[in-house]
Amino acid sequence: QVTLVESGGGLAQPGGSLTLSCRASGFTFAITHMGWYRQSPGKDREFVAAVNWRGDSTYYGDSVKGRFTISRDNTLNKVYLQMHSLKAEDTALYYCGKSRESQFRNFLSGRWFDNWGQGTQVTVAS
Repeated sequence: QVTLVESGGGLAQPGGSLTLSCRASGFTFAITHMGWYRQSPGKDREFVAAVNWRGDSTYYGDSVKGRFTISRDNTLNKVYLQMHSLKAEDTALYYCGKSRESQFRNFLSGRWFDNWGQGTQVTVAS
């Protein structure tokens, strides 16, 4: 059974930082591409970042490029999202997901993820 558990969300001030973590189990994490997406009320789901199974290739959505960093630790079955220079528009429920893709591509297909966690809330406000 695939299980993805996010943590690390909370309240941050504009310009601040947060680091999200995701613990994965129930599948072969070390050969699976992983990523994060976010959802806020009234907005479409947004692909935030992805990392390939080796951890040496990444993809970022335009709105977070240069501010967020995705990484993974295959020894711990964890994926991380470091978020810096946070903005109010980063406020959302952040989900960790595993990819259905064997190749590291098709990020905006709408079907990149086949499993995701319950999400962790990030609120950016002063």
